[in-house]
Amino acid sequence: MAQPDTVVIGAGVAGLAAARILTHHGRDVVVLEARDRVGGRVVTDRSDGRVTDLGASWIHGVDGCPVAAAVAAFGMETVEFTVGAHQPDGRPIALHGPDGRRLSDAQARAHVADIHAVDAALAGIIAASPVDASYRDVTEVAIAQQGWADARAARVREYLEHRAEEQYGVWIDDLAAHGLDDDEVVGDEVVFPDGYDVLPSRLAEGLDIRASHVVTHIGWGDDGVVVTTDRGRFTAPTGVLTVPVGVLQSRDLIVEPPLPPINARALDHLRMNSFEKIVLRFPDRFWPDDVYAVRQQGPEGRRWHSWYDLTRLHGEPTLLTFAAGPTATEIRAWDDAQVVELILEQLRRLYGPGVPTPVAVHRTDRQGDPWARGSYAYMAVGATTADHDDLATPIGDVLHIAGEGTWTDDPATVPAALLSGHRAASRVLGRTVAIETLWAGPGAPSTMMGR
Repeated sequence: MAQPDTVVIGAGVAGLAAARILTHHGRDVVVLEARDRVGGRVVTDRSDGRVTDLGASWIHGVDGCPVAAAVAAFGMETVEFTVGAHQPDGRPIALHGPDGRRLSDAQARAHVADIHAVDAALAGIIAASPVDASYRDVTEVAIAQQGWADARAARVREYLEHRAEEQYGVWIDDLAAHGLDDDEVVGDEVVFPDGYDVLPSRLAEGLDIRASHVVTHIGWGDDGVVVTTDRGRFTAPTGVLTVPVGVLQSRDLIVEPPLPPINARALDHLRMNSFEKIVLRFPDRFWPDDVYAVRQQGPEGRRWHSWYDLTRLHGEPTLLTFAAGPTATEIRAWDDAQVVELILEQLRRLYGPGVPTPVAVHRTDRQGDPWARGSYAYMAVGATTADHDDLATPIGDVLHIAGEGTWTDDPATVPAALLSGHRAASRVLGRTVAIETLWAGPGAPSTMMGR
């Protein structure tokens, strides 16, 4: 085959965005993907006749979001579900106290007001914090400023612990003080009854994608890039590398010469998280009709504290919960029956012994996925927000790194992946191009090649 203009490594949203824009602007692009499908960490399971998103699920705020614009342009159906970023309020939440009983509306409002008081204090505390401060450090300062009694402070403290876990899949002591700087949702959140994977499938249309090509070595220099796979070598004047941070840090992928200091230092400050989804479908609904989520406070909520009601997606009683941070690591070796029994123990504590056994369970293992090594990246203690963008610093003007971990404003999201792919493509082209190209780009049938 003729030498392409650009080799893109990874057919996740970042890689597809970069390839689609470059192709639209007349470049010859080959996309190399280790999996036998596109989408990367956007993956939808349909094996049992149901539609279950096992990777990304939400758009966290549709206002001004390019993914929301792409979804609308592609005609994807959405369902509003504004509670996915562990918000304390905004939509109805059934909040249960440490004794298992649901809090009154007044008690719930008081607790939410406490959370907002701490959040209001956090901005200044984080800005003044040393570089080696953790999110635990700054939140403890904010809580101490309130002068609350121990029990009241404990409820807010555990909320902040759970928020760190659900937002970034990491224990609060291990997250950088600036790790939740992007914790803002603008506009409604939405989910996808037909599956989020429709998005990468549409982005892939018309692209030359080589599936089941495992990249093991990337060489770069003045002449361009040489990419070695288990199915041969590919050379091009430019390359776009979009593998997850965990893969980039592994010994299974060698970049040679090694990454320049600015990229290497930024990469060293990031980590892949431990964050797993557990979707439980029940024969009957046993939780209130008027809530988006169920949460419990206190020690009983250490592992399982939040359940999200996804019934509105397909009309089947469905709850989603997360194993995040230490819990995700702890339960990795457990079988589904063990995990489900522990979850049911807590649900029965809240709703009584009549809570039925689920009729279907979907459970992820992103930690065991060799092409991901976690769900998404977070800022380790010592990191700064600039590390995301620093990781994407062009390498010799021939190699560009993209992906959710390389975007500062809203990392760890599909919009971050999409925007980072757009930025990489613009850098390859030497000019900024309209992001709308992504949903007005090539429309030829998709080419999924496995040779």
